[in-house]
Amino acid sequence: MTRKIEQVRFAESAPKKKRVAAYARVSSGKDAMLHSLSAQVSYYSDYIQSNGWEYAGVYADEAITGTKDKRDGFQKLLTECRKGNVDMVITKSISRFARNTVTLLTTVRELKELGVDVYFEEQNIHTTSADGELMLTILASYAQEESLSVSENTKWRIRRNFEDGKPWSGFVLGYRCENGQYVIVPEEAEVVRRIYREYLEGLGATAIMKGLNDDGIRTRTGKPWRIGGVLKILKNYNYTGNLLLQKTYSENHLTKRKLVNNGEQPQYHVAGAHDAIIDLATWEAVQDEIARRAEQYAPTKKASSYPFTGLIVCGTCGKHYRRKTTASGIIWVCTTYNTYGKKGCASKAIPESILYDLTADIPLGDLTAIRAENGNTLVFCWGDGTQAVKRWKDRSRAESWTEEMKEAARQKTLARTANK
Repeated sequence: MTRKIEQVRFAESAPKKKRVAAYARVSSGKDAMLHSLSAQVSYYSDYIQSNGWEYAGVYADEAITGTKDKRDGFQKLLTECRKGNVDMVITKSISRFARNTVTLLTTVRELKELGVDVYFEEQNIHTTSADGELMLTILASYAQEESLSVSENTKWRIRRNFEDGKPWSGFVLGYRCENGQYVIVPEEAEVVRRIYREYLEGLGATAIMKGLNDDGIRTRTGKPWRIGGVLKILKNYNYTGNLLLQKTYSENHLTKRKLVNNGEQPQYHVAGAHDAIIDLATWEAVQDEIARRAEQYAPTKKASSYPFTGLIVCGTCGKHYRRKTTASGIIWVCTTYNTYGKKGCASKAIPESILYDLTADIPLGDLTAIRAENGNTLVFCWGDGTQAVKRWKDRSRAESWTEEMKEAARQKTLARTANK
């Protein structure tokens, strides 16, 4: 008996496309003009797709040096490679990828173990090739030395400017830098004088900030004032007409970590470098007042952690609530509202006694968050997604009065009666 065997042909599957991503970086104004990020992103998008590869994205960083590891775009690219979503990375050059030899080789070797090839266009090097790592080691060393040379040249130029009495930064409220010298901007100088005056009159940085924002006065960049901005102006020695230069310095050309200069590097003091906005006596009085308040309000002991710390989240702005002691008792209040008032966040303070009443039957350790919503509503949230809603009533005026407040009111009434 003859058997008939029929051959079955399966449709051939299309070859899997190589998933290719690109990395671009601009680290200086000059590079930004010649090779803008938008142009690089557009170029790589077209380049990847024109070669028939699968587009896996273009990752970019702006104004961050290759000697630093904290590059968001670069880190996101590495994350995608570790997830197995990228087969090859294209970048312009070794110096664009990293100027630190150790960082470069460590990253390249990790990607190589993951099966990810890195192609450097200018050097025409594929890291998965036989001679790729040898060439990378040699070229990366040159890139690192170039980074050191650029860093030293920059330091030399900055120090020469310091020796000539030129300020490090021209971006100061109240001044514009013209030909290496500060020139007063009258309307901005009045804002600076107001800040100093109000601080010596007893206002704190928070109250000054609120007053400036309420009056529609903006910072040098046109943004609302923050507490840090007010304090920075109050401590700026440049407003006296004098300069103290090189108060900080970079650790080295690789880490670029900024350190406070405690004598490790020369400092330069330039007296009468420009017209003063604040006289020296006023500036020194403000520094003394800053030190006095810091000592007066310094905590005597380490603050303890309260049961609701880090749990209560504002349903209006998303910030956490903080504990605050007021004349009517202890409350928990949104940090945005506490700093900026109702204009910043129209949330509501919660008396601590009410919090304890509402959580009497709830183990706080099991909660992930307590969301404070409008309408005196608290939403208790657990990690498994379950929620519970509780509402509370405002205390009457009589209930909110402490014994101390009642006694003070009685004394005022007796004093008024005695004067009649």
